[in-house]
Amino acid sequence: MKIGDKVRFLNEVGGGKIVGFRDKHTVLVEDETGFDVPMLASELVVVEDTDDYNIVRTPPSQPGQRAGQQAGQSRAAEPADREEEPDAADRPVTFRPKPLERRGGETINLYLAFLRTPEEDGSTEADFEAYLINDSNYYVRFLLLAQEGNAMRLRHEGTAEPNMKIFLEEIARAELTGWERLTLQALCYKEDKSFLPKPPFSASLRIDGAKFYKPGTFRENDFFEEEALLYDAVRDDKVQNTLFVDAVSLQDALMEKKQQTGRPKSQPARKPRNPDEPVVTDLHAAELLDTTAGMQPKDILDYQLKVFRDTMEEHRKYPGRKLVFIHGKGNGVLRNAILAELKRHYKSASSQDASFREYGFGATLVTIH
Repeated sequence: MKIGDKVRFLNEVGGGKIVGFRDKHTVLVEDETGFDVPMLASELVVVEDTDDYNIVRTPPSQPGQRAGQQAGQSRAAEPADREEEPDAADRPVTFRPKPLERRGGETINLYLAFLRTPEEDGSTEADFEAYLINDSNYYVRFLLLAQEGNAMRLRHEGTAEPNMKIFLEEIARAELTGWERLTLQALCYKEDKSFLPKPPFSASLRIDGAKFYKPGTFRENDFFEEEALLYDAVRDDKVQNTLFVDAVSLQDALMEKKQQTGRPKSQPARKPRNPDEPVVTDLHAAELLDTTAGMQPKDILDYQLKVFRDTMEEHRKYPGRKLVFIHGKGNGVLRNAILAELKRHYKSASSQDASFREYGFGATLVTIH
């Protein structure tokens, strides 16, 4: 199979023309509606072959010039080591998706969090993990300072994206003394959109390392599957200064055998939602992309469908979960493309119009079965 071949589907009605290859097993077929449909090569049969894209075209001969002479000159003029231009499908994506915002995230909530780390063969070299949690729709540029006598030392700095938690470091029990007196300074803002300004924050935290070993300190929370110890730095736009944290609960837990798990540097701040609560995904281009400059309507549609597929793949293993996709009313192109994807690749899922009262016109509710 090659680009330009006309094919038909083996297990479905319809067909189209091959316009590209996602990988060695998946073919992109342009159907009669103009959409690129990913299909397995094993589910296609070629009905009309073409060699158009393999033809080497030479410039026309000048009057009075022999064809052989011109061909020889053309070959001599062409660099022998010219690199082949990469296929458009292999070019990297140059636009960056916007971070997701959530309802109730317009007030600043910042936390310093500690987790107990699992042990390997009884080793306790690193007993805790430290995180900064940004539970808001704002970017947070932060400095975490540790007090040394009357001076300060920079311990961490960086930018926490909206509704994300940042892994800071692993801490051995003997290093807890370096975390006893901290200052968290933060500047909050939003990128590429207007926002209500927030004042700069500077929160002083006091952590008593000895209390980390008192049972009951590490508790269930909204941000980790594991029990964690949270310190409020900013709560509902108000600085929580000089917190004497009841950091009191690890000795018994440190003696338990724990399963080793890797920790990515940056993770979504909140743990997965209750399966009974619908997961809402807004597929409007303005919500997904920083800019659409230079993009064709087909490029935008392909990215919207990619977000749809990624969301379906993330939740398809949870029967009963409800997903709401907001696609807008428009001319129905995106809605029809979503319904076609459901029919081809997610036949076990059911769909219907979502609640008009909650989401207005132009939203589809998908239920995973």
